[in-house]
Amino acid sequence: MLEPTEIQAGDVYLRPFTPYDEPAVAEALADPDILRWTAGNAVIQTPAEKRARKWLESRIDCWARGNAVFAIADSSTKVLLGSVTLRDVNRVPQQAVAAYWVNPAARGRRLAARGLDAVVRWGFRARAEGGQGLHRVSLDHALVNEGSCRVATRAGFLLEGTMREYYVELDGRRHDSHLHSRLASDVVEPL
Repeated sequence: MLEPTEIQAGDVYLRPFTPYDEPAVAEALADPDILRWTAGNAVIQTPAEKRARKWLESRIDCWARGNAVFAIADSSTKVLLGSVTLRDVNRVPQQAVAAYWVNPAARGRRLAARGLDAVVRWGFRARAEGGQGLHRVSLDHALVNEGSCRVATRAGFLLEGTMREYYVELDGRRHDSHLHSRLASDVVEPL
């Protein structure tokens, strides 16, 4: 079980999601790219007016199931700007899988890369220091999602290879995906 955590990283504040985030999540899910690449099939198949609640349901209580889902918020206004997730924490010993999105209105500020970097550093910290003691965090993205590749690279994730026809869209279209990872032993300058 993970303990819900807050992380202050400069002007980025990472915190667990709450039911009060529903309007901002609804706004984000109106973006076709967020819906396409990060929402998941269960959310996509939900009527538009109920998608935010559906998305939040599994994110609010996810910590007890080994998934650390952080809201990226502005540290001064606390306005929701995006999300960074470490899922399946320690399902494979000392490993997790990362995912992220940023609301279109907040793009261009490198929030996803900075949030991802901060959450991964938290994950790598020893448990005795409030972290998770992870050694490896991986992530994948469809090759056609070039923005996600830039986020991964900026946050110090190295490209390991291409997974052929790995990502499957709801309509059955398949895309090759890049696999990236970052190790606790990698030397990455803070963002």
